[in-house]
Amino acid sequence: MIKYAITGNIASGKSAVEEILKKAGEIVIDADRIAHELLNDNREVIDAFKNYDILSDGKISREKLGKIVFTDNNLKRILENILHPQIKQKLNEFFEQNQDKERVFVAVPLLFETKMQDIFDKIIFIYCDDKIRLERLMARENYTRDYAKIRMKSQKNQDDKVKYSDIVIYNNSTPEELERLVKKLIL
Repeated sequence: MIKYAITGNIASGKSAVEEILKKAGEIVIDADRIAHELLNDNREVIDAFKNYDILSDGKISREKLGKIVFTDNNLKRILENILHPQIKQKLNEFFEQNQDKERVFVAVPLLFETKMQDIFDKIIFIYCDDKIRLERLMARENYTRDYAKIRMKSQKNQDDKVKYSDIVIYNNSTPEELERLVKKLIL
């Protein structure tokens, strides 16, 4: 089985690439969705952040937690040290369940930040100019410009990541062009 990582900085178009691949019948899983599921009632996270307002109706609020960790690198590291090993375990279970498949795709937004690239055979990087990503992020999440920039700066520079990627897809155009590139470069 060939294990492909789909990565790219925030608002680069990873989800759109996932959808194109799923539509083509490929097996795709998203590490962010795994992280969201792991956050539901995660006792370890609740205990680690007990001195912060991260709960809403007794459950972890991703919005509240995000505002805390994306403005404090120490707290971000604490969260990552809890979640990243759990995510990696879930991914290994996914690989085991699909070991008879020719290839699988995993969207991993923080692939390089989490140093998970070693569990993949090929890395697909979705590149999008920072200005376009900023506009997409503000529109998609209703973030202020300043908060969107904070979120973007929380990730390593995408130009550095390109150097360590096997396939780079430039997503600065239309959805149709993105689909054409995915079909040409991956499928």
